[in-house]
Amino acid sequence: MVFQLTEALADEIIQALENQERNFVLDALDSVLLDADSVSADDDRFYSLPEWNSEKGFALRQDFVNSIHSVAVQNSLRYILHSGRGVFRNFKNELKNYPEIEKVWHRYKHHRLRTFVGEWYNELREIWGLEKLEQAPEDYDNLLQDDFIFQKYCPENAQDIIFQFSSAEEDFDSSWPQEIQETVTELWKRQFSAFGLENHIGFICRTVSNEFAGCITAAPVSKRTEKTVVVSSFFVPQKFRGLGIGTELLEKCLSELKALKKEWILLTNVIIPDSMEPLLLRSGFQNSGSGYSAKI
Repeated sequence: MVFQLTEALADEIIQALENQERNFVLDALDSVLLDADSVSADDDRFYSLPEWNSEKGFALRQDFVNSIHSVAVQNSLRYILHSGRGVFRNFKNELKNYPEIEKVWHRYKHHRLRTFVGEWYNELREIWGLEKLEQAPEDYDNLLQDDFIFQKYCPENAQDIIFQFSSAEEDFDSSWPQEIQETVTELWKRQFSAFGLENHIGFICRTVSNEFAGCITAAPVSKRTEKTVVVSSFFVPQKFRGLGIGTELLEKCLSELKALKKEWILLTNVIIPDSMEPLLLRSGFQNSGSGYSAKI
């Protein structure tokens, strides 16, 4: 018996797949789910749902963790996935520490499960002699457009950025002594201020509720070298890392600098976290020397 897979029905099936305590069958005549104990599947009117088990759920979570940009969050979730008992519950609880990434997870999971259900439905359509339906495009990664606003830097943003420098120590490598964390923060702050608050080019990222979520700015060193700029700020608060905000900020900044006929961009006189290096290399930066520290 042919039935139509509406979005409402697909959502019900997804919820049923996630219910590991009960089994369901689909009544194709009435397009409703019934308890598998109350009726037997016959592949005519009553269809068994596609199998979704803990192994597939585990693989789904592994794939999601591999897609996260933040190394710290990756390591935290990977540790939980390989910690033994209570993995799914602990995974869910750990994500609550990263609210924005938790939003991405729910979108990611829904998309993957919706695709899974769609593939099952297309298999039935083949049996019915019907053409397969196209799967819906991925939409779980639209979080940046839906929940964040990117605005060009203006001098009124300067104090906000300086304030973020002052509260950024907690985002540094936890192995660094407090003295070094504060020193690096002060280096960033002084470099930013030294260029003059009105001379920066860049972007600020905020949530729709106006919470600061990241920034990037660059400025020329002098009028004699106006085609070259130096990065004067670039960071994303810990709670917003892993969402691609840093990549979006850098891409927007480079595009703006190109439109302004700038030719070179330097990142100097600061300590660069290891986690930032892949992004810089992908964006065309080259490693020109290294910074070192030693306890005296």
